Amino acid sequence: MSDKPHLDRKHGQHLFRQMLRIRRFEAKCAELYQAQKIRGFLHLYDGEEAVAVGVMQALEERDAVVATYRDHGHALARGLPIGALMAEMYGKVEGCSRGRGGSMHFFDRSRRFYGGNAIVGGGLPLAIGIAMADKELRPGAVTACFFGEGAAGEGEFHESINLAELWDLPVLFVCENNLYAMGMPLELAEAETDIFRKAAVYRTPTEAVDGMNPVAVEAAARKAVESVRAGNGPYFLECRTYRFRAHSMFDAQLYRTREEIELWKERDPIPRTQKWLEENHMLSSEELREIERQVEAEIEEAVALAEEGAWENVEDLERFVLMGEVPE
Repeated sequence: MSDKPHLDRKHGQHLFRQMLRIRRFEAKCAELYQAQKIRGFLHLYDGEEAVAVGVMQALEERDAVVATYRDHGHALARGLPIGALMAEMYGKVEGCSRGRGGSMHFFDRSRRFYGGNAIVGGGLPLAIGIAMADKELRPGAVTACFFGEGAAGEGEFHESINLAELWDLPVLFVCENNLYAMGMPLELAEAETDIFRKAAVYRTPTEAVDGMNPVAVEAAARKAVESVRAGNGPYFLECRTYRFRAHSMFDAQLYRTREEIELWKERDPIPRTQKWLEENHMLSSEELREIERQVEAEIEEAVALAEEGAWENVEDLERFVLMGEVPE
């Protein structure tokens, strides 16, 4: 496997289309949330698309993915059906988790997508367990574990990296550093703001990469996955990115300025990639319009499926629930 992506016309357009799908999906989810079609918590991925899309290019079907509660982009990039994801947002049985998980708990065993996890850093020990099993049962498989920089303040962050290094586990740790976790500026939460240095103390190979550039992320991910798949133990990537929307739909964003957000939007990976493709004659205006048309049609079909989907039958509500006797 080459550690550099072959950015021909087809692959360049693929990266652009995948990021656009995520952006438009999130915009539709925000619209539907305001219309009270989607309820509960909603954490959107706008601005961070290059991370999920870039990393997924380096993974294979046999690999596992563990995501965060900001999981829509990971799921779409991994290949989960967009209709099943929208149905899950609605809470319908056609959803990838039968409507029981909602926005934060996407799951698809057939695609080895193990959450969506609502706990900060909660996916890290899960990834360790999956990688332990794969080391014995699926030699060569890699577990990609996504988490935010806020997880670096959790004990399980250090415990998981330590165990992965001690046991030579095939884990690709992907830190999506968007600078604010929930709403705390990184420099006020961490004495060491270079998150990759925290992993380096466990003698894990590390790299910091521009998380607003899908090509840079893909190149780093391919290099990392090649190392992990070769049996060299875990690898840690810090992808420096930024979320354009609030932490969640309930967040007033009092911790950052509008000017800062606009400054980061100048590095928006989607128009930057579009411009690069156009300047290098890899994307024509006709092709752009067709990609946009296809993406919009795909989202419309997903919404229609969710709208027409079924609610769980009341008699089935105890399915998949482990019921035990309550001691007196």
